[in-house]
Amino acid sequence: MEAGSFVQAREQFEVLARSGNADAEELIGVMYALGLGVERDDERAFEWYLRASMKGHPGAQSGIGWYYEIGRGMPAPDLVRAYLWYALSAIGGDVDAPDSLEELTPRMTAVQRARAQVLVDDYRVWMYPFR
Repeated sequence: MEAGSFVQAREQFEVLARSGNADAEELIGVMYALGLGVERDDERAFEWYLRASMKGHPGAQSGIGWYYEIGRGMPAPDLVRAYLWYALSAIGGDVDAPDSLEELTPRMTAVQRARAQVLVDDYRVWMYPFR
């Protein structure tokens, strides 16, 4: 993929993704999100990110957070869910996620932040039981 051979990269990623490889799923999401070797497709990008996110992939979780934050491919932004996914990404070790949270939090109401924290607490125990 780094060499710009997107078609070949996608073929390899799809083989790995079929066996549940979260890194490959996230990279396919990136390809659809940016239109690298495929037509840009926000719905498919989101779905690939979601597959990897549910396996605890921090980069994909940030991708999901970004989609919710800006509302791309959605009726409207959802800052509560954006916060949820950025927070999970931060817990998972994504070094950029704390910055995303820092930029997002001032735009949220106290009610939104409280609701987001409830969701983070729900997901954290399931997705990251030892963190």
